[in-house]
Amino acid sequence: MALRFEHRGTEIDVNLVDRVWRTRSDAEETMTSTARTCWHLILSRAQGRLLAGLRGPETRASTAPVPPGTEFLGIRFAFGAVLRPHPAAAIVDGYVPFPVTESGRIVIGGESWEAPTFDNVEHFVRRLQDAALLVRSPLGNEGQVAAHPEANPTERTLPRRYRAVTGLSQTAVRQIDRANAAATMLRDGLDWRGVVETLGYFDQAHLGHALRRYVGRTARELRAGHLAPMSFLYKTHPGPGS
Repeated sequence: MALRFEHRGTEIDVNLVDRVWRTRSDAEETMTSTARTCWHLILSRAQGRLLAGLRGPETRASTAPVPPGTEFLGIRFAFGAVLRPHPAAAIVDGYVPFPVTESGRIVIGGESWEAPTFDNVEHFVRRLQDAALLVRSPLGNEGQVAAHPEANPTERTLPRRYRAVTGLSQTAVRQIDRANAAATMLRDGLDWRGVVETLGYFDQAHLGHALRRYVGRTARELRAGHLAPMSFLYKTHPGPGS
C-alpha cells in the first residue's frame, strides 16, 4: 500500500510554519523526494526508537528509502524561517540528525526538548521561538528584502545574503517553485501545452527537462497518476485547519 499522508495547517505564523504532516509505512519501499525550497524537521519512530533531524532544501529530485513499520511526523517550515544552530545554507541537499535522550527528548541548540506530536506542534514551535532558536529572516523572500532599506543591500551583496539565509539562489528558487507548480497542474489534468503557456516554459522539451530534474517524473507519468509516492504530490487526508 502506498504511503498516505495526513496533513494540516497550524495556528502559528505562516511565515514560520507551512504545514504539518504524518504518515506510516507498512512495508519497505522507496519514494521520490522532489526538489524543494524549504526545510523540514522530521521525526520517525520504529520499534520504540525515536530519530529526529533536519532535511534541508533540495536542488533536484532524488529517491529516498522508506523503512517498514515506521511512523513519520514532519514539520515543513516556511521559506525564510531560520533555526539558528542550523542555517538552511549549511544543509542544502543534506540531513542533520539531532541527538535524542534516553527519555525521548530531542537536543537542539544544546537544550533538550519534548518531542512534538501531530497535535501539539504549535507548543513545540513556540518554545523554540521563545528561546530565540527559531526566527523569521527579513530575507525570506524578495519582497521582504526590499522592505528593509536599513539593511542597505547592494546589487552585489543582496544575492549573497539571500543565499546565506535560504541556502539557494533566487534563480534556483524560481525554477524549483515553477517545476512544482507544473507538476501539480499536470497531476490535476492540464495538458503540457497549457502548462507551458501558463508558466512561461519555452516548449515541451524545456518543461520536460525541468520535471525530470526537479520532480523526477515525466509529464505523461504525472498526468497518468503515477503510483509511486512522492514528497509533495502525495494523497492526503485533510485534517483540522486544512
